[in-house]
Amino acid sequence: MTITLDRKTYGSLLEQYQPKVITSEEEYNLAIESIEKLMECGEELSLEENSLLELLSILVEIYEDSQFSLESASPQEILLHLMDARGLKQADLVEVIGSKGVISEIVNGKRSISKAQAKALGDFFNVSAALFI
Repeated sequence: MTITLDRKTYGSLLEQYQPKVITSEEEYNLAIESIEKLMECGEELSLEENSLLELLSILVEIYEDSQFSLESASPQEILLHLMDARGLKQADLVEVIGSKGVISEIVNGKRSISKAQAKALGDFFNVSAALFI
């Protein structure tokens, strides 16, 4: 079954949002704002709005992939970034990883993150465990 968009409605949305390839941080921020505005509607989005949301998300993902490379970051750097972004301290990860000593060693680069710890961190931060391995 092929789902078709209402061309007039979709065209109106395209005119309103004017999606395009993102080439600057300002355009990136505008796209993020547009995505957030659409997501506020939740499951009440029309087929046309869902299509626009998907298009904007793809454009943002392409820009992020070109600007923010996590591949060059170490697992420790990724952990520190996620902790900073959420305003977490080492003590906040005791229940996730284990003892204060183990967390301190990981954060200070004296110990690597085990596979079990990577899985727990991935679940806690809602990201792929592969980031920590």
